[in-house]
Amino acid sequence: MKPTPYTRAQQLPALLAQRILILDGAMGTMIQRFRLSEAQYRGEGYAGPGGSGERFTDFHRDVKGNNELLSLTRPDVIQDIHEGYLAAGADLIETNTFGATTVAQADYDMADLAVEMNYESARIARAACDKFSTPDKPRFVVGALGPTPKTASISPDVNDAGARNTSFEELRKAYYEQTEALVKGGSDLLMVETIFDTLNAKAALFAIDEYFEDSGERLPLIISGTVTDASGRILSGQTVTAFWHSVRHAEPLAVGLNCALGAALMRPYIVELARAAPDTFISCYPNAGLPNPMSDTGFDETPDVTSRLLREFAAEGLVNIVGGCCGTTPEHIQAIAHAVAPLAGRGLSQRNGFYRQAA
Repeated sequence: MKPTPYTRAQQLPALLAQRILILDGAMGTMIQRFRLSEAQYRGEGYAGPGGSGERFTDFHRDVKGNNELLSLTRPDVIQDIHEGYLAAGADLIETNTFGATTVAQADYDMADLAVEMNYESARIARAACDKFSTPDKPRFVVGALGPTPKTASISPDVNDAGARNTSFEELRKAYYEQTEALVKGGSDLLMVETIFDTLNAKAALFAIDEYFEDSGERLPLIISGTVTDASGRILSGQTVTAFWHSVRHAEPLAVGLNCALGAALMRPYIVELARAAPDTFISCYPNAGLPNPMSDTGFDETPDVTSRLLREFAAEGLVNIVGGCCGTTPEHIQAIAHAVAPLAGRGLSQRNGFYRQAA
């Protein structure tokens, strides 16, 4: 029997209309704090529940740095990170699946594990959210779909503008498999994030809609692009407004920006997006500022700085979902949650697409 659409996610539009929701912070930053060795990435010596035992002991490639593998080999690490963000006040927890596509995992010769990585990552996040959820503060699992290390519209060869290292069909297939596993593992909503190439995002959105049609289950979407520099454009060349018009057909619950820039530099682009999408909730989860080798996280925006800036965004009625990207920690999320708690989220000019679907 198929699960009823919107079972848990049905609450989200009403919650967003009442208050600002808090997204978690960086997964990679927190994994780095564990200082895991190659053997630990392989799961050697771990005897806790859900581990892989000796499964990857003799794997022929180095796997250190393959953070998504930890959902199979060290689920305790991923669970600990999720619970740290939930304890800090996060409402929305992203799955450990940013690079869990066949396209990205091919770099480690682990493409055949992508489906398992997504399913187990969603299951771990689901258990953590269920543990912390209360009637007054439900917690939600966000199935994360990252951009992949390949780009469908930009040449990887400066001498050949027509060269491509992937195709729409390869991306569509990878994202379909990822979506299916994330939903079956217990995700409440899906997020296509850190979009630097709109064609990659379109492949993801196509695959997601295809899965929804095939399964009969439809989850809300968040779409999050990334402005790479002061040009105000994503890497494939679109302005924030043009990007929105390229993806608005998906009728996301929220659209936003993440990564690349800290909150201080992201403000004008959030203002632009809020103006361009008056009928859609806005998300914003910046990184922790500019590179700073002297800081603990490698970035210069402390929890106090990031939270103050995001509070300003909220006070101006620009955002509905805030959190952190690269370099942010539970300390950032706790400070952000405290800073925006008294403030209402950005109002919409009319009911958006997810409202219509869920009505």
